[in-house]
Amino acid sequence: MNPLQTLSLALGAGFSSGLNLYATVATLGLLQRFGVIHLPASLEALEHPWVIGVAGALYLAEFVADKIQYVDTIWDLIHTFIRPPAAAVLAYSAAGVSGPEWRWGAALLAGGVALTSHGAKASTRAAVNLSPEPFSNWTLSLGEDVLAVWLSWLASVHPIATAIVVAALLTLSAFLTYHLVRFARRAVHRMLDYYFK
Repeated sequence: MNPLQTLSLALGAGFSSGLNLYATVATLGLLQRFGVIHLPASLEALEHPWVIGVAGALYLAEFVADKIQYVDTIWDLIHTFIRPPAAAVLAYSAAGVSGPEWRWGAALLAGGVALTSHGAKASTRAAVNLSPEPFSNWTLSLGEDVLAVWLSWLASVHPIATAIVVAALLTLSAFLTYHLVRFARRAVHRMLDYYFK
């Protein structure tokens, strides 16, 4: 893999892993298995039926958990400690034939990108949970799944487009996170003022 392809896979798989790690792994494995893409030799294990099966089963569990109000928030809290490190491992493996500086750089980049997308996802979903109807939660969840699958494919076939798309998504994630944190801070201050006047 050349440096641009490594960067693309680190960015794309990092962002999509932050949204849905299991969909990312299953997608990469299935695309490799059916010859749609060609992953680096260090990631060819993703095409093994056991890896695809485990990723698929965990994706189904996440698919259900993501549709249940407040369960999705707990799921996201737990996955704060799973998604970014797993994205870093994927990127480190993707840069397998590169020098150690490229491998570590790719791992750090993917982990940071995954943490950013995961943070935006988790905070947005927590805000949406305040809505009494379930449809906005379901719509967001399905959109995240589609984006994770599409971005996994895009990262392996269109490196430059991936870098542009991920840069735009990171900007959107930072914007959403900033405004959601401000909203939460104001809500907490109002609640404290109400109860402690």
